[in-house]
Amino acid sequence: MSDTESHAAEEPREVELKLDCAGADLTALASHPRLKHAATAEPERLVTTYYDTPDGALREAGLTLRVRAKGGRHVQTVKAGSGGVGLFDRAEWETEIAGEAPDPAAWADTAAARILRKADAPLERVFSTVVMRREIPVEQGTSQILVTLDEGQVETARGHAPLCEVELELQDGDPADLFVLAQSLAETVPLRLGVRAKSAVGYALLEGRGPAVVKAEPVDLPEGASAGDVFRHVARACLRHMRFNETAFLEGGRPPEALHQIRVSLRRLRSALSLFGPMLQADPRATGFNDSIKQVTEPFGHARNLDVFLSDTLPDLAKQRPDEPGLDALRQRAEAERAVAYEAVMATLESPRWRALIIDLAGWVEAGSWADGPDAAVDGRHFAAQVLDKARSRLKKRGRGLRHLDPHTRHRARIAAKKLRYGAEFFADLYRKKKAVRRQEKFGAALSDLQDHLGALNDLETARSMTESLSGPPMPGPDDPGAQKLLDAAAEARSDLLDVKPFWR
Repeated sequence: MSDTESHAAEEPREVELKLDCAGADLTALASHPRLKHAATAEPERLVTTYYDTPDGALREAGLTLRVRAKGGRHVQTVKAGSGGVGLFDRAEWETEIAGEAPDPAAWADTAAARILRKADAPLERVFSTVVMRREIPVEQGTSQILVTLDEGQVETARGHAPLCEVELELQDGDPADLFVLAQSLAETVPLRLGVRAKSAVGYALLEGRGPAVVKAEPVDLPEGASAGDVFRHVARACLRHMRFNETAFLEGGRPPEALHQIRVSLRRLRSALSLFGPMLQADPRATGFNDSIKQVTEPFGHARNLDVFLSDTLPDLAKQRPDEPGLDALRQRAEAERAVAYEAVMATLESPRWRALIIDLAGWVEAGSWADGPDAAVDGRHFAAQVLDKARSRLKKRGRGLRHLDPHTRHRARIAAKKLRYGAEFFADLYRKKKAVRRQEKFGAALSDLQDHLGALNDLETARSMTESLSGPPMPGPDDPGAQKLLDAAAEARSDLLDVKPFWR
C-alpha cells in the first residue's frame, strides 16, 4: 500500500455512486417521484478548475486538486483516487479559501502536501468544468443521501465535451441504500454505472482520447488482503472493464473488438463467481447472478462467432479454395446474419433488464451478505492457494489423453484452462517476491500456449458449425492434418504447463 493510500485511509471520505445518463434523461429524471423536491430545487452554476504540476505529479500519484466557485464562495478540494465502477469511496479534503487560486495552507494536511513539497514548479490550470447542478436530499432506508443532477461540459485547451451524470452521495447510513435508490431511479430513465470521475473525462479530452476499447488490466490488491477483499477488487475490475467497452461499443460505431472485450470481461466475472464459489456459497444470490449473466448475454456469443467467421474463416477459405463456388453468397448470408445478431446485442445493452442486472450486481459486490460469511475473512494467499490448486487439478484431469478427446470433452478442458488462467491473473498481486514473479511469468507463458492451441481447435469446430448452418461448402473434419497438428501441440503445451512449479506454493 502506498503512502498516499495509507494517508487517505485515515482521512475523511466521500462515498458516492456515480451514474451516467443523457441530457434528456436527466431532465426526465428530475420529475421522478423520489426526487419530488427537484422541481423546486434551483439549479446552481458551478465552475470548477483543476490544477496540477507541469509534469502531472498529482495525477501520477492518483490525486486531484480543484477549486470550485459556487455562489461567490471558493472551495478547494483534494481527492485521492479517481478509478472506480459506480461506487467511488475516496479520501476527500475540502476547505473554503479566499479566492480562485489554490491555497497551500489548505492542502498542508492532505495527501497532496508531500507531492507538492517536491514540485519544482508552481501549479498550473489543467482544465475546467462548468455545470448546472441540482441537489435533492433523499431518505432511503436508514440512510440520508444527497442526489446531485449535473449537466454541463468539461473545457480544455483542446476543446470541450459534454458532462451529464447523477451522483448519489451517502451522507449517513449504509452504502447498500445507494444501490436501492439507483434501481428505483433507473426504472424511469436509462442509467449506467459511472466509471470515470470528472477529472478523468478532462484528462481524456486533453489527450484526444474518446471512448476506447480496453483490455483487462492487472488487479491491484491491498497488502494483507483477505479472500473477501480479493473478490471485491476482482469483481470491480471485471465490471469496470465491461463498462469501458460497453461505452466504446455504444458510442464508437459498434467496433467488433469492443464486443469481444465485453465478452471477455463477463467471462472473467463469471469465472470469478465460480472460483470464489466456496466463499460465496454463504450468499444464495451468487448462483443467480452467474445464471443471469449467461442468459442475458447469450446473443453476444453468436455475434462474436460471426465476426470471427467473416474476418478470419472466410478469408482463409478463399485462399485455400479460390475456385470454390458460392463463397460470395456465403459471405452475404453471414453478413446479413451478423447484422441481425448485432441488433440483438444492441437490444440487450439498451434493455432495462441488462442495466438493472449490472447495477444490482455492483451493489451485491459492495454490500452483499457474502461478505459476512466466515470464508470472506480468510487470508487471501491461503484462499488463493486452495483455489488455484483445485483449478490446476481440474485441468490436469480434464486434459488427460487430450489427443483423443471428443470436441465436447476437449471444450471442457479448454474452459478449465481458461479458469486457471483467470484465477492466476486474479491472485497474481498477492505474490510479489521476485521468485514468485518469475514463476508467474513461466506459468503464464505455458498456460497461454495451451489456451492458444485449444482456442484454435475450438475456432475450427465453430467455423465448421457456422459454415454448415449457413449452407456453405464442407469444412475439414477432425481428422484433418491441421487439426491433428494442433492437438499434438496442445498436448505438449499441457505437459509443459504441468511441469512448471506453481507460483503460489
